[in-house]
Amino acid sequence: MTGFVWKRPSTTVVLAMSADGKIADIRRDRARFSSPADLAHLEKQIAQADGVLFGAGTLRAYGTTLSVRNPDLLDWRQQRGRSPQPVQIVCSQSANFDSQWRFFSQPVPRWLLTGEAGAKRWQGCSEFERVLEVEATTDGISWIAAFHQLWELGLEHLAVLGGGELVGALVAADLIDEFWLTVCPLILGGATAPTPVEGSGFLTDFAPRLELLSVESIEQEVFLHYRRQR
Repeated sequence: MTGFVWKRPSTTVVLAMSADGKIADIRRDRARFSSPADLAHLEKQIAQADGVLFGAGTLRAYGTTLSVRNPDLLDWRQQRGRSPQPVQIVCSQSANFDSQWRFFSQPVPRWLLTGEAGAKRWQGCSEFERVLEVEATTDGISWIAAFHQLWELGLEHLAVLGGGELVGALVAADLIDEFWLTVCPLILGGATAPTPVEGSGFLTDFAPRLELLSVESIEQEVFLHYRRQR
């Protein structure tokens, strides 16, 4: 008997953070501290993905998403037979969003990854092209089931843009393959300011280990590329 082969999209976390490891200030408002070079880097990572995954808090903070606008990147996607924009996937169990946010009028494909309550809220609405209801566990969304469903829908690579709770849940489920972290030259501090990986955390002996693939300094920022060691 042939055993079940577990398939899922590959994943890359892409985040900018302060020099003390914060992705936003104590108000958890939108982060506007990275440079044009970092925004270009983020757009490149988005262009290389089939889908962009982010949590409800990230959407509420910005009310919008970053689409691919660089002509060279649009040409790159077209030459590979891809749609102009990757799928933008919002993750939230409740999916309590305001349909007046600019995100819902942007010319990008929008999917919702949610639980039973969120699916009932948005099923049949035009704001999302696809509503994916995923079984819940005691810790929230079953990410194993969610990622298998995304793979079956043709998504082979995901860019994960935060926030820290989402990234923490995916790291805990061993579903993150690479990290791109941009270190920006400022200190935010604050015990309540969010970090790239939140959640319950890891003991040192059991912490996921990373392999440094590259380091690049552009003006005042440092771009770090890591791969998850397994």
